[in-house]
Amino acid sequence: MNTYTTRPKDIQHDWYIVDAQGRTLGRLAAKIASVLKGKHKVIYTPSLDTGDYVVVINADKIVVTGRKLDDKKYYRYTGFPGGLRQVVLRDQLANHPERVLQVAVKGMLPHNRLGRKMFKKLKVYAGAEHPHSAHQPKQLEL
Repeated sequence: MNTYTTRPKDIQHDWYIVDAQGRTLGRLAAKIASVLKGKHKVIYTPSLDTGDYVVVINADKIVVTGRKLDDKKYYRYTGFPGGLRQVVLRDQLANHPERVLQVAVKGMLPHNRLGRKMFKKLKVYAGAEHPHSAHQPKQLEL
């Protein structure tokens, strides 16, 4: 028997669409990260980008459990002294709901060049419309 090795020419990237309405943030992010990595395919190789494109709609309707809406904070630094800014999850969902899911998924991907390449295949939209209908994305069952 020979060992199968995935080559870059064997990889085919499909498009999937996910409706985030009523889904829990962390559970949804874990499933999306798995599809972006390509772990759902038999040709999965950790050192190659075998994953698929994922389009997420209705990101403004995700659900979080417990008291995370008031306790969870997002930090960013402006680069200037005293420039540490923080935003509570409730405000982030009201102003930029797509960023909440992007940060959750990004934290579940590898923190290297390959992870950045995988993250570029994630498209998140707050509403139900998206401009990727030409790719004919398939519904992803989670």
